[in-house]
Amino acid sequence: MATQLASDSNLDFRLIPLGESDDQAADGLPTLDELPVIDLSSEEPLPDIPEGANLAPPPAASAPTEGEVARGRGSIWLEGDVLMCACPDCRAPMSIRLWLLIADCWKCGTSIELTEEQEREAKRLLQQREKAKRQAQRRSSQPAGAKTTGTQARAKPPTSPGDRRQQKAKEPDRKSAAPATAPPGRKTAAAGQASAEAARRREARKRVAAAQNAARRRMARKRGASAWTTSLFKDTPAWLVSLVFHLVLLTLLGLLTMPNDDEGKYITLNATVSKDLRRPGQEEIENPADEVQFDLPVPEELDLDNRRTRDAMIRADQDARELRLVDTADPNLPDLEKVKRRIGRPDGNHAALTARDPRVRVEVIKQEGGTTLTEAAVARGLRWMAQQQQSDGRWRLDGGTRSDSAATSLALLPYLGAGQTHLTGRYKDEVSKGLRWLVSQQKDDGDLRAGSSGNTGMYAHGQGAIVLCEAFLMTGDEELRVPAQKAVDFIVEAQYPDGGWRYKPNRECSPRERRSDTSVVGWQLMALQSARAANLTVPDETFELAGHYLDSAQHQDGALYSYQPRQRATHIMTAEALLCRIYLGWTKEDPALMEGAQYLADNHMPSTHETNMYYWYYATQTLHHVGGSLWDRWNLKMRDVLVNTQEKGGRHAGSWTPHGGHAGAGGRLYMTALATCSLEVYYRHLPIFRQIDVD
Repeated sequence: MATQLASDSNLDFRLIPLGESDDQAADGLPTLDELPVIDLSSEEPLPDIPEGANLAPPPAASAPTEGEVARGRGSIWLEGDVLMCACPDCRAPMSIRLWLLIADCWKCGTSIELTEEQEREAKRLLQQREKAKRQAQRRSSQPAGAKTTGTQARAKPPTSPGDRRQQKAKEPDRKSAAPATAPPGRKTAAAGQASAEAARRREARKRVAAAQNAARRRMARKRGASAWTTSLFKDTPAWLVSLVFHLVLLTLLGLLTMPNDDEGKYITLNATVSKDLRRPGQEEIENPADEVQFDLPVPEELDLDNRRTRDAMIRADQDARELRLVDTADPNLPDLEKVKRRIGRPDGNHAALTARDPRVRVEVIKQEGGTTLTEAAVARGLRWMAQQQQSDGRWRLDGGTRSDSAATSLALLPYLGAGQTHLTGRYKDEVSKGLRWLVSQQKDDGDLRAGSSGNTGMYAHGQGAIVLCEAFLMTGDEELRVPAQKAVDFIVEAQYPDGGWRYKPNRECSPRERRSDTSVVGWQLMALQSARAANLTVPDETFELAGHYLDSAQHQDGALYSYQPRQRATHIMTAEALLCRIYLGWTKEDPALMEGAQYLADNHMPSTHETNMYYWYYATQTLHHVGGSLWDRWNLKMRDVLVNTQEKGGRHAGSWTPHGGHAGAGGRLYMTALATCSLEVYYRHLPIFRQIDVD
């Protein structure tokens, strides 16, 4: 009778008693000793594969991928989340920066500008990818249909050797019809061999029976109640066990009542007077919460009579106050009257950052167009970034780019913009740790790139130089003077002969690579402007050369600008270049400046349908300096878009979800840092073309 066993993998094995040796020989089966035995509970390696075993053929070569096919014909394709195209010179793959409408070759240094047809193709690919993601999410949300398993459609097993022996037993025994008598000697030898064979079979049956019994015992242990209990405690997470235990404990403690001492006679006073008990003419006491006073302006479109809206504004006001709470007795704070005089000074170059003082925050925000909601969004953004700081003081980008130097600098910029330094403020510990890490990564020649990957090197250095110069200007801490000056000197030495900068400093580039771009130029000029405000040494020739580069990249007599000379002008580079022109001396009397600002406000206002935080960051600063109706229009749109798109709950509360240009490379930290800086525009830099009166 067949015996059924179940292994650990829940497969069924049938062990059938072996027949006599003559039946085995007749069926072509090996003897029991010749059969390979594999112990399923053993941890030893499996036996070697016999030389005569038939092996599966190797898999056929896979077909070329879509990217490989597209690369051969020079079109655009998607590799993961990266848009790619082929270099027209060396055919190497080039990553496309759609926000700039350009692609750079890592191999030969070629830079190409996307045509309108290529731009449409790139957007089409991105739309297809988003559509595929949504379809995949819908399919995954639907309940999976029942599938027929292999055991349900199991085919009828083939006839076993035992069945064949039973069929042979039913056939007439032809051998018995012709009996033969063996010689006595052979009969004795055959009897001995049969006896030995029977002994071997009995020993084999004992081993099989022992294996069967061991398997049964293992299965019994695994199917019992104790096995279920063991699996429950083994698979249950430790935190869940701890949670259940503490909930039970708290429930029991809540049921216990402690006897109260007799406190004697007492009465309960209620401040609420029933309407039935009021005397005639007695006025009703109003709830103070119904008349909330806000220090900062409230957007006009909000209805404070609505309970939900009023509660949201109260929470926003509480968050906004965090950044204005300072210790007035702090010796590191400058004299408040001097701060106010410097803000109103006609020559505001060296006082450009004075309005960051939290003590004048309310007056400045009221005059420049901020609200309670914008300042609350700044506070929430800083709170989220503080949670992302590493233990050694650095920050890390959570996108596809690796540059801890750029991440740390981008994170520190909004802290400094809100008046938080390493000496004063709510976040002075975070700022101190970040500055300490940044200075520790600086090389002797002032280099702050700190192992940045790809094209991020000079971006990271420019941003780090801005941080060091602003921190030195705001605090006057002499320990920062040398690191800041060395960072500025590195920028001066890295300048190309055409007056600009790009991914690598001048000494590391071949003549073909010395082709500046407006994007990198903007960060270096911002650093040099901060250094000049901090009275650090910056050669005048460096600013003059930078102006020559901007001349080569301008269009329409300086109203519009391109990424590189002889390329198509874009609104992104126009916003960045116009801010550079302002710091290089242009005024509102220059027609090109006003024409370019008008172009930005008329054609490229902030919109949730076309997110580009890089563009918003530069255009917000440019139009804030220009002021007037252009700034009023831009500010209303910018602040609403940023406040409404900030995450309101969950672990990302206070941050901005990555969308648009550079978002895939910089990630959530990049988006949050630039968005927070944009909402600090009211006090981050004093407007150059007008004065603020805070007296």
